[in-house]
Amino acid sequence: MLLVASTNLLKFWKFYEIKDMTNPNFFTSDEETEFMPILPIGENENEQEQSLKIPEEIIILPLRNTVLFPGVVLPITVGRDKSVKAVADAYKAEKLIGVVAQRDSNIEDPEAQDLCSVGTIAKIVKLIKMPDGGTTIIIQGKKRFNLLEITATEPYFKAKIKTLNDSAIPKTETFEALIASIKDLAAKIIQLSPNLPTEAGIILKNIENASFLINFVSSNQNTELAEKQTLLEINDITARAEKLIQLLQRELQFAELKDKVTNKTRTEIDKQQREYFLQQQLKSIKDELGGDHNEKEIAEMKKKAEGKKWPEAAKNLFNASIAKLERMHPSTPDYSVVYNHCDLMLELPWGEYTSDNYDLKNAKKVLDEEHYGMTKIKNRILEYLAVLKLKGDMKSPILCFVGPPGIGKTSLGKSIANAVGRKYTRISLGGLHDESEIRGHRKTYIGAMPGRILQNLRKVKTSNPVMILDEIDKVGSDLRGDPSSALLEVLDPEQNNTFYDNYLELEYDLSKVLFIATANNIANIQPALRDRLEIIDLSGYAVEEKIEIAKRHLIPKQKEAHGLAKINLKIADSVLQKIIENHTRESGVRELDRQLASIMRNVAKEFAIKGKANSSITNADVEKILGKPRYSNDIYKTVNIPGVAVGLAWTYVGGDILFIEAALSEGKGELKLTGNLGNVMKESATTALTYLKVNAKKYSIDTKIFEQKTIHIHVPEGATPKDGPSAGITMLTALASAFLGKRVKPYVAMTGEITLRGQVLPVGGIKEKVLAAKRAGLKEIIMCWQNEKDVQEIDSNFIKGITFHYVKNMQQVLDLAITE
Repeated sequence: MLLVASTNLLKFWKFYEIKDMTNPNFFTSDEETEFMPILPIGENENEQEQSLKIPEEIIILPLRNTVLFPGVVLPITVGRDKSVKAVADAYKAEKLIGVVAQRDSNIEDPEAQDLCSVGTIAKIVKLIKMPDGGTTIIIQGKKRFNLLEITATEPYFKAKIKTLNDSAIPKTETFEALIASIKDLAAKIIQLSPNLPTEAGIILKNIENASFLINFVSSNQNTELAEKQTLLEINDITARAEKLIQLLQRELQFAELKDKVTNKTRTEIDKQQREYFLQQQLKSIKDELGGDHNEKEIAEMKKKAEGKKWPEAAKNLFNASIAKLERMHPSTPDYSVVYNHCDLMLELPWGEYTSDNYDLKNAKKVLDEEHYGMTKIKNRILEYLAVLKLKGDMKSPILCFVGPPGIGKTSLGKSIANAVGRKYTRISLGGLHDESEIRGHRKTYIGAMPGRILQNLRKVKTSNPVMILDEIDKVGSDLRGDPSSALLEVLDPEQNNTFYDNYLELEYDLSKVLFIATANNIANIQPALRDRLEIIDLSGYAVEEKIEIAKRHLIPKQKEAHGLAKINLKIADSVLQKIIENHTRESGVRELDRQLASIMRNVAKEFAIKGKANSSITNADVEKILGKPRYSNDIYKTVNIPGVAVGLAWTYVGGDILFIEAALSEGKGELKLTGNLGNVMKESATTALTYLKVNAKKYSIDTKIFEQKTIHIHVPEGATPKDGPSAGITMLTALASAFLGKRVKPYVAMTGEITLRGQVLPVGGIKEKVLAAKRAGLKEIIMCWQNEKDVQEIDSNFIKGITFHYVKNMQQVLDLAITE
């Protein structure tokens, strides 16, 4: 504002007098302090100018944001190296320096063309080294000059100059009126500006020299540097005074406006309303300026809302929220809450749907290209598309893919999205234990957010995507709620058209979303939630399927990942089979993918070193790269001693082979069970023993043996928990083999539950168990006759070489399994 620089100058000198005790020359008396207010400077200005000897070439000091006027004293902190050197040399010489303003204050190292053409010759009154190492000078403007030619730029600017003289001060009433107007305007500005001290007004009254008055006010007014430079360049003193009056009138208007704003709110102030006062003052300023940024944002929201296809309830809530926003100040805590809620409503895809691709042939082609096998799931998706094509609309099914890890459940969901032409999104539910992750938090909480369902819809910008609910069987629960229960509404076709999110506080239609859940173990899914899912079992892959998957997908992917896409590298089916059988033991293909990656890395290394690579991978190469076989089928193929039978088991990672071992020792008929067995498996062993005791004569077993021998049943891999009824017939066969002293036939495996009457009951997981037997090289499988339908669902090409025996009772099992 006006006179700030002069006031700061006074403060600066007082500070220096107190602080710089080390230099005795700066201890001044009170009379010397009174000399600093510049009052005498203008009185004998003309005399000083006449006695001043100004050289034709002078050192130039560029100033960033200051214009120096003749007669005015200013403190300036010098920071640039060039400027420090220039000031030091000038101070050592005549103490005269040419001060010129920069056209652009942002330029750090100005060139000649960056300097204004008119400046002021200044005398360096004092050069002070500050405690922080900086340099400050006190300069007094002497005379204006015109910069004719830059004669040097290093180590600082030097230039030839021509001094400029002001026009003579007219002795007219008009000019006197101009001077009086300048004093009046400056006094009013000082009066309306509470930050300016009263001493500033006293200084103005004591200035009698008209030229110095104009320069003094011009230097200290609050205006742009370019306008100050314009004043400096005006030679005619009358024209300069008129220009100054225009600038002062503008500044006075601003000061009056600020005072008006202040007075408008002053009546509302009390001790407890300081913050409220500041907000109102800011609002008044914005009203005078014609609105603010927040009003523009609200207007943009309203414009967006016009194109939304939302239900009436959503429209009413949005309009009410916008009305509330308009009444609130942006700094209030609730403003951001309401704003974020409105923003969510605008970004949700209300009634926005992508068009489904009803081309069933194309859909089948896409599914077949991206996934091998999985006929059952592909047919289900094609059925869904067929109904949509015929009816035009239907509630989306809630599918759940259940199967071991690594068989492509999640990636199949993406393929389905590509096949039907919908957008794809995925929610990982593994480890989720907070209900708010599904339903959202109430918006009044700090950090509240909508649930993941709405967040994903907001991201994909459509209300009918394919949404994968990954690992739904691994949802947890704790004191913050049970997410499984929250999913009941999401996954119920009869309810999800009115899904309620706590943050949105509205119902949202999810009925067009194609939800696909994935799980490894369906037993871990809450029964009520499981009832809402259409379960589709995905079995593990046969060796033949894995070979095809490797050829079609895994090998091309790994070649691309390891920079071998352009190299003709082939792996024969027989080699792939060896890799699968000797180095992997899984239902899916993840481990196979890792083994193929190891082979590709080795090939890439050889190619990088030698510049060439083998065109094919042999069995010898596989053993060299992957090492000796990790798994062997030989241990499963033969059973050399009585009391050992091979069973088939199902785990969440697929089918597996297990031994049941039975041994007799001297004792009192006690039954011992080891191998980390569950309760159901223990009961199966007890049932098998009881059946043999009851039918001992039928099978030619000495009944005394049950009282004189301790019977021990063991299932190897004791660190692995085991349970289930499917090992019943295997346990009974192992016990019968031990009691009779006869071996079980080689290459034979079995699975099935038994009863006390010797009946064989069906069990689950047949495909996984059969494929596990196939991987192990077994040739015969005994199972319940009711499981024959499960075997028929397996591709006959995958089970070539296996003979199936379907039985109804244990007599048939023992006839098939025990050697004569």
